[in-house]
Amino acid sequence: MIGGKSVLGLIAARGGSKGVPGKNIFVVNGRPLIQWSIDAARASGYIDRLILSSDDSAIMDVARNAGCEVPFRRDAALASDTASAIDVVADALMRVPGYDIVVLLQPTSPLRIAADIDGAIELLVSSGAGACVTVREADEHPYWMFRLGDDGRLSRFAEPAGGMPLRRQDLPPAWSLNGAVYVADCGWFLQHRTFLSPATVGYPMPADRSLDIDTVADLELLQRILGEEVNGPLPSSP
Repeated sequence: MIGGKSVLGLIAARGGSKGVPGKNIFVVNGRPLIQWSIDAARASGYIDRLILSSDDSAIMDVARNAGCEVPFRRDAALASDTASAIDVVADALMRVPGYDIVVLLQPTSPLRIAADIDGAIELLVSSGAGACVTVREADEHPYWMFRLGDDGRLSRFAEPAGGMPLRRQDLPPAWSLNGAVYVADCGWFLQHRTFLSPATVGYPMPADRSLDIDTVADLELLQRILGEEVNGPLPSSP
Protein backbone atom coordinates (compact mmCIF):
# COMPACT_ATOMS: atom_id res chain seq x y z
CA MET A 1 0.00 0.00 0.00
CA ILE A 2 1.15 3.53 -0.72
CA GLY A 3 -0.54 6.76 0.35
CA GLY A 4 -3.63 4.83 1.37
CA LYS A 5 -3.86 3.18 -2.07
CA SER A 6 -3.90 -0.61 -2.39
CA VAL A 7 -1.58 -2.20 -4.95
CA LEU A 8 -2.14 -5.37 -6.98
CA GLY A 9 0.90 -7.00 -8.56
CA LEU A 10 0.20 -9.03 -11.71
CA ILE A 11 2.62 -11.39 -13.42
CA ALA A 12 1.39 -12.38 -16.87
CA ALA A 13 2.88 -15.52 -18.43
CA ARG A 14 1.26 -17.64 -21.09
CA GLY A 15 2.44 -21.08 -22.07
CA GLY A 16 2.34 -20.86 -25.84
CA SER A 17 5.40 -18.75 -26.62
CA LYS A 18 6.58 -19.54 -30.15
CA GLY A 19 9.81 -17.54 -29.98
CA VAL A 20 11.38 -19.52 -27.11
CA PRO A 21 9.12 -22.38 -25.96
CA GLY A 22 9.17 -22.91 -22.23
CA LYS A 23 11.25 -19.81 -21.50
CA ASN A 24 9.13 -18.66 -18.55
CA ILE A 25 10.15 -21.71 -16.51
CA PHE A 26 13.65 -22.17 -17.92
CA VAL A 27 16.04 -22.36 -14.95
CA VAL A 28 18.75 -19.71 -14.77
CA ASN A 29 21.15 -19.64 -11.80
CA GLY A 30 18.95 -22.07 -9.90
CA ARG A 31 15.67 -20.20 -10.37
CA PRO A 32 13.00 -20.53 -13.07
CA LEU A 33 12.87 -17.33 -15.14
CA ILE A 34 9.44 -16.39 -13.78
CA GLN A 35 10.68 -16.67 -10.20
CA TRP A 36 13.07 -13.76 -10.73
CA SER A 37 10.04 -11.50 -11.21
CA ILE A 38 8.11 -13.12 -8.37
CA ASP A 39 11.01 -12.61 -5.96
CA ALA A 40 11.38 -8.94 -6.97
CA ALA A 41 7.64 -8.35 -6.54
CA ARG A 42 7.57 -10.05 -3.14
CA ALA A 43 10.41 -7.77 -2.02
CA SER A 44 8.43 -4.67 -3.02
CA GLY A 45 7.47 -2.38 -0.18
CA TYR A 46 4.13 -1.49 -1.76
CA ILE A 47 2.59 -4.52 -3.50
CA ASP A 48 -0.22 -5.85 -1.27
CA ARG A 49 -1.11 -8.92 -3.29
CA LEU A 50 0.76 -10.73 -6.07
CA ILE A 51 -1.12 -12.89 -8.55
CA LEU A 52 -0.37 -14.80 -11.74
CA SER A 53 -2.40 -14.80 -14.94
CA SER A 54 -1.56 -17.89 -16.98
CA ASP A 55 -3.15 -20.64 -19.03
CA ASP A 56 -0.30 -23.10 -18.47
CA SER A 57 -0.36 -25.67 -15.63
CA ALA A 58 3.44 -25.97 -15.45
CA ILE A 59 3.87 -22.21 -15.14
CA MET A 60 1.11 -22.09 -12.53
CA ASP A 61 2.80 -24.80 -10.46
CA VAL A 62 6.18 -23.06 -10.60
CA ALA A 63 4.60 -19.74 -9.61
CA ARG A 64 2.79 -21.28 -6.63
CA ASN A 65 5.98 -22.92 -5.45
CA ALA A 66 7.75 -19.56 -5.68
CA GLY A 67 5.12 -17.87 -3.49
CA CYS A 68 2.84 -16.29 -6.08
CA GLU A 69 -0.93 -16.65 -5.75
CA VAL A 70 -2.75 -18.24 -8.69
CA PRO A 71 -6.44 -17.38 -8.17
CA PHE A 72 -7.65 -18.34 -11.66
CA ARG A 73 -6.66 -19.91 -14.98
CA ARG A 74 -6.50 -17.51 -17.89
CA ASP A 75 -9.04 -18.22 -20.64
CA ALA A 76 -7.60 -19.70 -23.84
CA ALA A 77 -8.82 -16.70 -25.84
CA LEU A 78 -6.46 -14.51 -23.82
CA ALA A 79 -3.48 -16.82 -24.31
CA SER A 80 -3.19 -16.76 -28.11
CA ASP A 81 -0.46 -15.03 -30.14
CA THR A 82 -2.91 -12.24 -30.95
CA ALA A 83 -4.18 -11.62 -27.40
CA SER A 84 -3.15 -8.23 -26.02
CA ALA A 85 -1.53 -7.56 -22.65
CA ILE A 86 -4.16 -4.86 -22.13
CA ASP A 87 -6.96 -7.43 -22.29
CA VAL A 88 -5.04 -9.71 -19.91
CA VAL A 89 -4.68 -6.92 -17.34
CA ALA A 90 -8.32 -5.87 -17.70
CA ASP A 91 -9.40 -9.50 -17.23
CA ALA A 92 -7.33 -9.79 -14.05
CA LEU A 93 -8.79 -6.55 -12.64
CA MET A 94 -12.32 -7.81 -13.26
CA ARG A 95 -11.53 -11.17 -11.61
CA VAL A 96 -9.66 -9.65 -8.67
CA PRO A 97 -11.36 -6.28 -8.05
CA GLY A 98 -10.97 -3.73 -5.29
CA TYR A 99 -7.44 -2.42 -5.87
CA ASP A 100 -6.40 1.16 -6.58
CA ILE A 101 -3.15 0.52 -8.48
CA VAL A 102 -2.08 -2.34 -10.75
CA VAL A 103 1.53 -3.28 -11.45
CA LEU A 104 2.15 -5.48 -14.50
CA LEU A 105 5.41 -7.44 -14.40
CA GLN A 106 6.47 -9.58 -17.33
CA PRO A 107 8.69 -12.58 -16.51
CA THR A 108 10.92 -11.69 -19.46
CA SER A 109 12.57 -8.90 -17.41
CA PRO A 110 14.47 -10.94 -14.80
CA LEU A 111 17.05 -8.29 -13.86
CA ARG A 112 14.54 -5.73 -12.64
CA ILE A 113 14.69 -5.35 -8.85
CA ALA A 114 12.24 -4.34 -6.13
CA ALA A 115 13.64 -0.80 -6.11
CA ASP A 116 12.65 -0.41 -9.78
CA ILE A 117 9.11 -1.55 -9.03
CA ASP A 118 8.76 0.70 -6.01
CA GLY A 119 10.30 3.67 -7.80
CA ALA A 120 7.76 3.40 -10.61
CA ILE A 121 4.88 3.13 -8.10
CA GLU A 122 6.17 6.15 -6.19
CA LEU A 123 6.45 8.19 -9.39
CA LEU A 124 2.88 7.30 -10.40
CA VAL A 125 1.54 8.47 -7.05
CA SER A 126 3.70 11.57 -6.65
CA SER A 127 3.05 12.78 -10.20
CA GLY A 128 -0.69 12.16 -10.18
CA ALA A 129 -0.30 10.50 -13.60
CA GLY A 130 -2.64 7.86 -14.93
CA ALA A 131 0.21 5.44 -15.68
CA CYS A 132 3.96 4.99 -15.32
CA VAL A 133 6.23 2.77 -17.41
CA THR A 134 9.92 2.01 -17.08
CA VAL A 135 12.33 3.20 -19.77
CA ARG A 136 16.02 3.01 -20.61
CA GLU A 137 18.24 5.19 -22.75
CA ALA A 138 17.72 4.30 -26.40
CA ASP A 139 20.43 2.26 -28.13
CA GLU A 140 19.92 4.17 -31.38
CA HIS A 141 18.92 7.82 -31.40
CA PRO A 142 15.88 8.71 -33.56
CA TYR A 143 17.83 11.60 -35.12
CA TRP A 144 20.07 8.96 -36.70
CA MET A 145 17.25 6.77 -38.01
CA PHE A 146 15.80 6.92 -41.52
CA ARG A 147 13.01 5.73 -43.76
CA LEU A 148 14.00 4.08 -47.01
CA GLY A 149 11.65 5.12 -49.82
CA ASP A 150 10.56 3.01 -52.77
CA ASP A 151 13.01 5.02 -54.86
CA GLY A 152 15.85 4.16 -52.48
CA ARG A 153 16.10 7.66 -51.03
CA LEU A 154 16.55 8.24 -47.31
CA SER A 155 14.42 10.55 -45.18
CA ARG A 156 14.81 11.19 -41.45
CA PHE A 157 12.31 9.85 -38.92
CA ALA A 158 12.91 12.96 -36.83
CA GLU A 159 14.56 16.22 -37.84
CA PRO A 160 17.15 17.74 -35.48
CA ALA A 161 16.45 21.33 -34.44
CA GLY A 162 17.77 23.56 -37.19
CA GLY A 163 18.29 20.57 -39.46
CA MET A 164 22.00 20.41 -38.61
CA PRO A 165 23.97 17.15 -38.15
CA LEU A 166 24.64 16.35 -34.52
CA ARG A 167 27.61 14.79 -32.82
CA ARG A 168 26.76 12.03 -30.37
CA GLN A 169 27.60 14.28 -27.44
CA ASP A 170 25.15 16.90 -28.76
CA LEU A 171 22.16 14.56 -28.94
CA PRO A 172 19.28 15.21 -26.54
CA PRO A 173 18.34 12.20 -24.37
CA ALA A 174 16.10 9.62 -26.04
CA TRP A 175 14.32 6.83 -24.19
CA SER A 176 12.91 3.41 -25.08
CA LEU A 177 10.40 1.26 -23.25
CA ASN A 178 12.21 -1.61 -21.55
CA GLY A 179 9.13 -3.70 -20.68
CA ALA A 180 10.13 -4.19 -17.06
CA VAL A 181 7.39 -2.41 -15.07
CA TYR A 182 3.97 -1.05 -16.07
CA VAL A 183 1.96 0.73 -13.37
CA ALA A 184 -1.48 2.35 -13.62
CA ASP A 185 -4.34 3.66 -11.56
CA CYS A 186 -6.93 0.89 -11.93
CA GLY A 187 -9.87 3.18 -12.67
CA TRP A 188 -7.85 5.14 -15.22
CA PHE A 189 -6.61 1.93 -16.85
CA LEU A 190 -10.08 0.41 -17.20
CA GLN A 191 -11.33 3.66 -18.73
CA HIS A 192 -8.47 4.17 -21.19
CA ARG A 193 -7.31 0.54 -21.63
CA THR A 194 -3.66 1.48 -22.13
CA PHE A 195 -0.47 2.17 -20.22
CA LEU A 196 0.73 4.67 -22.82
CA SER A 197 -0.89 8.06 -23.29
CA PRO A 198 -0.10 11.75 -22.76
CA ALA A 199 -0.94 11.03 -19.10
CA THR A 200 1.93 8.50 -18.78
CA VAL A 201 5.20 9.24 -17.00
CA GLY A 202 8.48 7.38 -17.52
CA TYR A 203 10.69 5.92 -14.80
CA PRO A 204 14.32 5.56 -15.98
CA MET A 205 16.12 2.28 -15.37
CA PRO A 206 19.76 1.48 -16.11
CA ALA A 207 20.57 -0.55 -19.19
CA ASP A 208 22.14 -3.34 -17.12
CA ARG A 209 18.75 -4.10 -15.52
CA SER A 210 16.74 -3.66 -18.72
CA LEU A 211 17.40 -6.96 -20.51
CA ASP A 212 14.22 -8.31 -22.12
CA ILE A 213 14.24 -12.04 -22.88
CA ASP A 214 12.80 -12.59 -26.35
CA THR A 215 15.19 -15.05 -28.01
CA VAL A 216 17.54 -17.90 -27.14
CA ALA A 217 20.39 -15.42 -27.62
CA ASP A 218 18.85 -13.25 -24.88
CA LEU A 219 18.83 -16.25 -22.53
CA GLU A 220 22.48 -16.93 -23.34
CA LEU A 221 23.28 -13.26 -22.64
CA LEU A 222 21.46 -13.47 -19.30
CA GLN A 223 23.51 -16.52 -18.34
CA ARG A 224 26.73 -14.71 -19.24
CA ILE A 225 25.69 -11.63 -17.24
CA LEU A 226 25.03 -13.83 -14.22
CA GLY A 227 28.29 -15.71 -14.67
CA GLU A 228 26.62 -19.04 -15.40
CA GLU A 229 28.29 -21.52 -17.70
CA VAL A 230 26.27 -21.89 -20.89
CA ASN A 231 26.70 -25.62 -21.24
CA GLY A 232 23.22 -26.94 -20.49
CA PRO A 233 20.39 -27.37 -22.98
CA LEU A 234 18.58 -24.15 -23.86
CA PRO A 235 15.01 -24.02 -25.16
CA SER A 236 15.08 -24.47 -28.92
CA SER A 237 13.65 -21.94 -31.32
CA PRO A 238 11.13 -23.26 -33.83
